[in-house]
Amino acid sequence: MKIVKILGSGCAKCNQLADAVKAVISKEGINAVVEKVEDIQQIMAYNILSTPALVVDEKVLCKGRVPSYDEIRELLMAKPQGCCCGTQGSKEKNSGGCCS
Repeated sequence: MKIVKILGSGCAKCNQLADAVKAVISKEGINAVVEKVEDIQQIMAYNILSTPALVVDEKVLCKGRVPSYDEIRELLMAKPQGCCCGTQGSKEKNSGGCCS
């Protein structure tokens, strides 16, 4: 399951991004939860200067604007970079890892 965070003060654009992300998740059947982060200290921890910002699995993917439906869909459905099981590039396919 993806963890999606909307970083922002609760302004109109932040709410617009949250609504757009929820619409994409619902329509596309993406397994994700959405959290709104409005605490300035928590937002600053992501080292962003403009909101709203879209964070997926702790990676800032978009900041300072509200992306289109298609862009949000692409960002949420993108496969993660690298590998969580450490077998990327291994010839041991179907070894039960995520890189088979």
